[in-house]
Amino acid sequence: MKKITLILSMLLGTVFFATAQQKIPTLSELTNKNMEALDKKVKMNPTQRNIIYNYTMDMYREQLALTKKQQTGGYNDDDIAKFYRMQNETTKNIRNILKGDQQTDYDNFLEEQLRGGNKKKKKKHSKDEEEEVVTGISGLKLPANATPPNANP
Repeated sequence: MKKITLILSMLLGTVFFATAQQKIPTLSELTNKNMEALDKKVKMNPTQRNIIYNYTMDMYREQLALTKKQQTGGYNDDDIAKFYRMQNETTKNIRNILKGDQQTDYDNFLEEQLRGGNKKKKKKHSKDEEEEVVTGISGLKLPANATPPNANP
Protein backbone atom coordinates (compact mmCIF):
# COMPACT_ATOMS: atom_id res chain seq x y z
CA MET A 1 0.00 0.00 0.00
CA LYS A 2 2.86 2.38 0.78
CA LYS A 3 4.40 1.71 -2.63
CA ILE A 4 1.15 2.48 -4.42
CA THR A 5 0.73 5.74 -2.46
CA LEU A 6 4.31 6.74 -3.19
CA ILE A 7 3.99 5.96 -6.91
CA LEU A 8 0.66 7.78 -7.12
CA SER A 9 2.05 10.87 -5.39
CA MET A 10 5.12 10.89 -7.67
CA LEU A 11 2.88 10.59 -10.73
CA LEU A 12 0.65 13.45 -9.56
CA GLY A 13 3.71 15.58 -8.75
CA THR A 14 5.12 15.00 -12.23
CA VAL A 15 1.80 15.93 -13.84
CA PHE A 16 1.57 19.04 -11.66
CA PHE A 17 5.08 20.18 -12.61
CA ALA A 18 4.44 19.55 -16.30
CA THR A 19 1.31 21.71 -16.29
CA ALA A 20 2.88 24.44 -14.14
CA GLN A 21 5.65 25.19 -16.63
CA GLN A 22 5.28 28.44 -18.55
CA LYS A 23 4.05 27.98 -22.10
CA ILE A 24 5.64 29.81 -25.01
CA PRO A 25 3.09 32.13 -26.61
CA THR A 26 2.07 31.30 -30.16
CA LEU A 27 2.93 33.36 -33.21
CA SER A 28 -0.59 34.81 -33.53
CA GLU A 29 -0.77 35.64 -29.80
CA LEU A 30 2.48 37.60 -29.93
CA THR A 31 1.52 39.40 -33.12
CA ASN A 32 -1.99 40.29 -31.95
CA LYS A 33 -0.75 41.57 -28.59
CA ASN A 34 1.86 43.77 -30.28
CA MET A 35 -0.63 45.07 -32.82
CA GLU A 36 -3.18 45.96 -30.13
CA ALA A 37 -0.55 47.91 -28.19
CA LEU A 38 0.69 49.60 -31.37
CA ASP A 39 -2.84 50.45 -32.48
CA LYS A 40 -3.46 52.24 -29.17
CA LYS A 41 -0.39 54.45 -29.71
CA VAL A 42 -0.39 54.89 -33.48
CA LYS A 43 -3.65 55.52 -35.31
CA MET A 44 -3.35 53.48 -38.52
CA ASN A 45 -5.63 52.95 -41.46
CA PRO A 46 -6.63 49.35 -42.36
CA THR A 47 -4.04 49.07 -45.15
CA GLN A 48 -1.21 50.15 -42.87
CA ARG A 49 -2.46 47.79 -40.17
CA ASN A 50 -2.44 44.79 -42.52
CA ILE A 51 1.04 45.48 -43.87
CA ILE A 52 2.48 46.11 -40.41
CA TYR A 53 0.75 42.95 -39.13
CA ASN A 54 2.56 40.90 -41.79
CA TYR A 55 5.93 42.49 -40.96
CA THR A 56 5.38 41.89 -37.26
CA MET A 57 4.32 38.29 -37.82
CA ASP A 58 7.46 37.58 -39.88
CA MET A 59 9.63 39.07 -37.14
CA TYR A 60 7.95 37.01 -34.41
CA ARG A 61 8.25 33.88 -36.56
CA GLU A 62 12.02 34.38 -36.63
CA GLN A 63 12.07 35.16 -32.91
CA LEU A 64 10.26 31.93 -32.05
CA ALA A 65 12.60 29.95 -34.32
CA LEU A 66 15.59 31.51 -32.54
CA THR A 67 14.04 30.72 -29.16
CA LYS A 68 13.63 27.07 -30.13
CA LYS A 69 17.26 26.96 -31.30
CA GLN A 70 18.38 28.46 -28.00
CA GLN A 71 16.40 25.90 -26.02
CA THR A 72 17.98 23.03 -27.91
CA GLY A 73 21.44 24.60 -27.75
CA GLY A 74 21.88 24.66 -31.53
CA TYR A 75 22.35 28.38 -32.05
CA ASN A 76 25.35 30.62 -32.51
CA ASP A 77 26.09 34.34 -32.49
CA ASP A 78 25.39 34.61 -36.22
CA ASP A 79 21.77 33.55 -35.61
CA ILE A 80 21.34 36.27 -33.01
CA ALA A 81 22.99 38.89 -35.25
CA LYS A 82 20.73 37.81 -38.12
CA PHE A 83 17.66 38.25 -35.93
CA TYR A 84 18.74 41.73 -34.79
CA ARG A 85 19.35 42.75 -38.43
CA MET A 86 15.87 41.51 -39.32
CA GLN A 87 14.37 43.35 -36.35
CA ASN A 88 16.06 46.60 -37.42
CA GLU A 89 14.90 46.09 -41.01
CA THR A 90 11.34 45.45 -39.83
CA THR A 91 11.39 48.64 -37.76
CA LYS A 92 12.69 50.58 -40.77
CA ASN A 93 10.00 49.09 -43.05
CA ILE A 94 7.25 49.95 -40.56
CA ARG A 95 8.55 53.52 -40.29
CA ASN A 96 8.44 53.78 -44.10
CA ILE A 97 4.76 52.81 -44.10
CA LEU A 98 3.80 55.34 -41.43
CA LYS A 99 3.45 59.02 -42.24
CA GLY A 100 4.19 62.22 -40.30
CA ASP A 101 2.97 62.12 -36.71
CA GLN A 102 2.54 58.35 -36.93
CA GLN A 103 6.32 57.96 -37.15
CA THR A 104 6.79 60.04 -34.00
CA ASP A 105 4.11 58.00 -32.22
CA TYR A 106 5.81 54.79 -33.40
CA ASP A 107 9.17 55.99 -32.05
CA ASN A 108 7.50 56.70 -28.70
CA PHE A 109 5.94 53.23 -28.80
CA LEU A 110 9.34 51.61 -29.40
CA GLU A 111 10.91 53.58 -26.55
CA GLU A 112 8.10 52.50 -24.25
CA GLN A 113 8.60 48.87 -25.28
CA LEU A 114 12.32 49.12 -24.55
CA ARG A 115 11.56 50.57 -21.12
CA GLY A 116 9.33 47.61 -20.39
CA GLY A 117 5.82 48.81 -21.17
CA ASN A 118 3.54 51.45 -19.70
CA LYS A 119 4.47 53.27 -16.56
CA LYS A 120 2.27 51.83 -13.87
CA LYS A 121 0.43 53.90 -11.34
CA LYS A 122 -0.01 52.98 -7.72
CA LYS A 123 -2.38 54.60 -5.29
CA LYS A 124 -1.20 56.76 -2.43
CA HIS A 125 -2.98 56.85 0.86
CA SER A 126 -5.18 59.76 -0.20
CA LYS A 127 -8.25 59.02 -2.28
CA ASP A 128 -7.75 61.19 -5.37
CA GLU A 129 -3.97 61.34 -5.81
CA GLU A 130 -1.87 58.76 -7.61
CA GLU A 131 1.89 58.39 -7.46
CA GLU A 132 3.74 57.63 -10.68
CA VAL A 133 6.03 54.63 -10.46
CA VAL A 134 9.07 55.10 -12.66
CA THR A 135 10.43 51.97 -14.32
CA GLY A 136 13.66 51.30 -16.14
CA ILE A 137 16.96 53.08 -15.62
CA SER A 138 15.31 56.39 -14.73
CA GLY A 139 13.77 54.69 -11.69
CA LEU A 140 17.27 54.07 -10.34
CA LYS A 141 18.41 57.69 -10.57
CA LEU A 142 18.34 59.76 -7.41
CA PRO A 143 16.83 63.25 -7.35
CA ALA A 144 19.38 66.08 -7.59
CA ASN A 145 19.12 67.08 -3.92
CA ALA A 146 19.11 63.52 -2.48
CA THR A 147 22.14 61.88 -0.92
CA PRO A 148 22.93 58.24 -1.62
CA PRO A 149 22.15 55.85 1.27
CA ASN A 150 25.86 54.91 1.65
CA ALA A 151 27.11 58.51 1.78
CA ASN A 152 28.41 59.98 5.02
CA PRO A 153 26.52 63.18 5.98
